[in-house]
Amino acid sequence: MYYNLNAGDIQQNTDMLVRLHGEFADFFRTSTRTVAPQGLDYLKGQLLLESRRNMSRMSVEVVNEDEQSLSHFISNSPWEDEPLIEAVGKRAVELLSQDEVSGALILDESGIPKQGTESVGVARQYCGALGKVDNCQVGVFLAYSTPTEAILIDRRLYLPAEWTNDPKRCERAGIPMEARGLRTKAELGLEMILKAKKRGIPFELVGMDAHYGEQPWLLTQLEGNDVVYVADIPCNTRVYLEYPEVGLPERDGTRGRLPSKLKVLQGEPSEVRQLLSSDKIAWHTLKVRDTQRGELWIRFSALRVWRIEDEIPHPKPVWLLIRQELDGSDTKFSFSNAKDSTPIETLAEWQSRRYFVERSLQDAKGLAGLDEYQVTGWRGWHHHTAMVLLAMLFLLRLKRRLAPKAPMLTLKDSLEILKIVMPKKKLSFEEAAELIYKKHLNRFRSRNCKLQKKQIWLKDNGFLA
Repeated sequence: MYYNLNAGDIQQNTDMLVRLHGEFADFFRTSTRTVAPQGLDYLKGQLLLESRRNMSRMSVEVVNEDEQSLSHFISNSPWEDEPLIEAVGKRAVELLSQDEVSGALILDESGIPKQGTESVGVARQYCGALGKVDNCQVGVFLAYSTPTEAILIDRRLYLPAEWTNDPKRCERAGIPMEARGLRTKAELGLEMILKAKKRGIPFELVGMDAHYGEQPWLLTQLEGNDVVYVADIPCNTRVYLEYPEVGLPERDGTRGRLPSKLKVLQGEPSEVRQLLSSDKIAWHTLKVRDTQRGELWIRFSALRVWRIEDEIPHPKPVWLLIRQELDGSDTKFSFSNAKDSTPIETLAEWQSRRYFVERSLQDAKGLAGLDEYQVTGWRGWHHHTAMVLLAMLFLLRLKRRLAPKAPMLTLKDSLEILKIVMPKKKLSFEEAAELIYKKHLNRFRSRNCKLQKKQIWLKDNGFLA
């Protein structure tokens, strides 16, 4: 193991967060003022607090800004988040592409549990964090990945139909008119992918899970935009192993219109899971990446098939990629429109790349509070997630800066270094007493509010005179 990191190397990074924030300070300017100081303080709060990253704790334990000032910065200040997101994404891609390895865009979603009905986009829907349908917000995220690491570079908030069909609710949440139309998660994902391509972000492929891969229109759109994809699919997805006979069926009888819709006249599709017991599968044992526990080896197979769209085979064949653990368990299927000549080792590594978006989402939550915020409106959600991406860029930059002396450094290690060089402020006895008082006051107000609501319910339902 090579390790040459010393105290001096760590000490040199005491002002690195301030310098990184300074690069982006102009993005926090509005027509009348700058909120860059509040942006730096919010950034410190995200990174220095380990849990419950609310603005009350930030103001007491980390920075000198009061809670109201931080709340205004996130929820109300009109600084634009989209230019900041683009700049952060550009810097992140520059860092990861320095090694001149293949880059990929990885699409995924993340549900964040929420109580009540006022948080923008909240509804009863599937929440991956809980593994079930529950009250939550869902964000669609785009990560940039190399074969060894990844970072989030873009995001969209998904609005269910119960929101887009309720103009008053949208108005209360501050949702702009152009964002109130119903768009699926796949449409939001495609929008981010095409935007990344338009901005010139270098990537060889796009990876996505089965929610996106099972939508043929999305794959056709990507093909039409010359985007290579590796898209997971459900095990019951049907494919053709040979291109069937397709044409217009004969009219049944002498009356009625002549058939005008193409149909499969001869040939039967197979579910991809049925192919596991066929002689079409040739297994290879391949290494796909190094892990902290050693090397990851899998069983892998790839064959050409025709996917189905609108009940007929798509004209161009695609790769069907099949991955299993070495013991034959945990089978995963994917489609890819990669070239015929793509090496099987490359296809296997590409299919395994989606691991990194899951890792980057976990890091963003655990290290920068992606899922911890006190906002309910559209602007607040977008401001908070933009600040999370900026925080993760800082950790990546610090990791990359120190990696030559500590190659096994992680983003979590970078955060530990930040906490050493930029510790939380120490509370005086007076401040500690004030903090406890505020907690008691909040509990008292919360209790009274619940009691009032209960009394109103009892009165409305005839239990009280």
